[in-house]
Amino acid sequence: MAEVHIIGQILKAVDFEEPHLFCKWNLLSGSSWRLVQGEIQGQTAVCSHRLQNCADFSQPLDVHLSAAAIQGWPRLLVEVYTVNLLQQCWPVGYGFAHMPATAGQHRLEINTWKIAPNSWWQRIKENFGGGGAALSKTDLLYSGVERYKLRTRSSGKIIVELNQIFRRFEDYGVEFK
Repeated sequence: MAEVHIIGQILKAVDFEEPHLFCKWNLLSGSSWRLVQGEIQGQTAVCSHRLQNCADFSQPLDVHLSAAAIQGWPRLLVEVYTVNLLQQCWPVGYGFAHMPATAGQHRLEINTWKIAPNSWWQRIKENFGGGGAALSKTDLLYSGVERYKLRTRSSGKIIVELNQIFRRFEDYGVEFK
């Protein structure tokens, strides 16, 4: 089987309005992919940096996958949450990116979005620490089937640094240029 090694880190979150952020992440792939070693989901610690308007996560990623076919290429889903003083948390950003299809060093900037408030009451609740709306199904992030019905707004970026190693793809007729 062809193999992909993904080694890197979820470096930081930038340009978010809210302080005290953490990130839940999930590496999804198709049915012809199998996890050999590592973790395909996780969560960072809560971080904030008020002077630079960013949160430094430095969450390590170390995943070894094998594939019988290239359909269902891996993608990284991120959900960014904020925490208030009462330890309540709510989502402030959703996003995803496909893993690069080339070996080597990569820097991904995953643009995130959040659900825009529908009413003045939701706007007040969101602005004064009561939280914003959340997705009930995370497959809306990447499928796009019903995502067009949502009113959203841009929220920030997640910076990811990766090194990828490909092995035995040429045995299955896949050439990389």
